[in-house]
Amino acid sequence: MATATIHDDFDGGELDPTSWVDHYLPQWTTPERSAARYDWPSDGIRLRIDADQPGWREADGPMRVSNLQTGTFSGPADSTRGTHRHRLDGLRVVTPQPTRRLWTPTAGEVTVRVSASADPTVMVGIWLVGFEASGPEDSGELCIAELFGDKVGASTSIVRVGIKAHHDPRLVDEIRDIPLAIDATQPHSYGVRWSSDVTEFSVDGVVVMTSGQRVSYEQQLMIDLFEFPSSSVRAPANYPKSARIHSVRATSAT
Repeated sequence: MATATIHDDFDGGELDPTSWVDHYLPQWTTPERSAARYDWPSDGIRLRIDADQPGWREADGPMRVSNLQTGTFSGPADSTRGTHRHRLDGLRVVTPQPTRRLWTPTAGEVTVRVSASADPTVMVGIWLVGFEASGPEDSGELCIAELFGDKVGASTSIVRVGIKAHHDPRLVDEIRDIPLAIDATQPHSYGVRWSSDVTEFSVDGVVVMTSGQRVSYEQQLMIDLFEFPSSSVRAPANYPKSARIHSVRATSAT
């Protein structure tokens, strides 16, 4: 049964299994490729990309990711049903998943406090994506924040926020890259509040974008660290690459 709230400071040294799945979209790949790498320094959980970490999915090239998410859904093996169908050219279920609704609201509020990375090969993503158990069109995304390392600076960082339609014909892409006078490698809070009336995106409690588009079906929270390698050479001295999640506050309004 889905929980109504998440109030997690990641200070217990282990993940709460009633809130988090430590794999990235595991239905589309194998467990050793989808598994997150992380550890527990002070003040939160550190997501890592390690030198020996395999690519998430062979068909997606060398991209690697460590992710926490609040549910899983898929159809049977070799089917096309599953959360967040990021491509349609041959994407099939590899590892079928049970339907787990740990936190999958249709309206509510989320605030995630993170310290991102300035490494130009990485990105921190904070998303709400359509769970899709109700149907493949219920796939729209609320992009709470995307923080690309090459857009993170000591005095200014660009935060990408907005709505992505994906396969939902009722939505249109509405994305903004917003320059803010922050150093995103330091702790900052990225949030969204959404309902049947309005969607508001915020940084450090200040609304930075408002949309009249509505996403009224179940959403799954995902917090991830991606690496998009610039070459096939992976010098161990350059790893781990990391970002830190300090806290998550998430409330379902439904």
